[in-house]
Amino acid sequence: MADKISIIVPCYNEGTAIPVFYNELTRALDDIDVEKEIIFVDDGSSDDSLFVMKTLAKRDSGVKYISFSRNFGKEAAMFAGLEASSGNYAAIMDADLQDPPQLLKQMYDDIKKGDFDCIATRRATRKGEPHLRSFFSRMFYRLINRISSTEIVDGARDFRLMTRQMVDSVLSLREYNRFSKGIFSWVGFKTKWISYDNIERSEGETKWSFSKLLIYSLDGIMAFSTAPLSIASVLGLLFCLIALVLIVVVVTKTLIWGDPVAGYPSMMCVIFLLSGVQLFSIGIIGQYLSKTYMESKGRPIYITRESNIEKTPEE
Repeated sequence: MADKISIIVPCYNEGTAIPVFYNELTRALDDIDVEKEIIFVDDGSSDDSLFVMKTLAKRDSGVKYISFSRNFGKEAAMFAGLEASSGNYAAIMDADLQDPPQLLKQMYDDIKKGDFDCIATRRATRKGEPHLRSFFSRMFYRLINRISSTEIVDGARDFRLMTRQMVDSVLSLREYNRFSKGIFSWVGFKTKWISYDNIERSEGETKWSFSKLLIYSLDGIMAFSTAPLSIASVLGLLFCLIALVLIVVVVTKTLIWGDPVAGYPSMMCVIFLLSGVQLFSIGIIGQYLSKTYMESKGRPIYITRESNIEKTPEE
């Protein structure tokens, strides 16, 4: 039986980029002797992304599309694409051509050797990216690899080619709050990394603002580490010890030297400091509780509005 590769392409307002991406992708896939399936996932776009997908699907029977009822986020779009894929290999790519389609042949050749279950990509450089974003990205990878047992490679992209066994393992983790870079590492399997220089978008603008990336990184930390909870506990213990030492110092000074206790300004500084630490710790606990609360609701990861992918009776 011939191999089949499913290409999952999450899209949010990528109407201008999709045709360019499709042309480049099909040109690259022509060099690979496999059956192809391209699954575009419309993540609640407000532009003509869905129309462009439908147009391509009419011209090419290998093009499939899934359109969400609203914007559920890239993580949900990747999950939906993987869930709908039927190939014995599946790849995830962005429509902005920052994931070069030309690498697919090398990735397929490598995974066919049987030594690896996943061929993943990472950026060797961050050329063209704002310096502030690059700095915080590097700090994020350093931090999460220190506090988590799940290793996440610095500069890792979602662009990767996986075997069906690995895809099924990823799909078995149906958590609502998803951080796929961590999930790909957590499920294990042998992974080969390919590095390439950062490529700027071909069309449109990035949908990832600094604030969205910050929130996404915090989600990743909370999804794969409980270290922040330990930090809150350590801070509480540390300030209890400091308070005990200060009590001893104040009592000793008063009994021996008759030195009066410091007044209002110092007291307010201590109150503000301790209040800040308490609120910080409560905030950490609140974030974990909110994630648990969302998981307990059992809500679907995404809701499909329309699609040209026929479901089997079991689905």
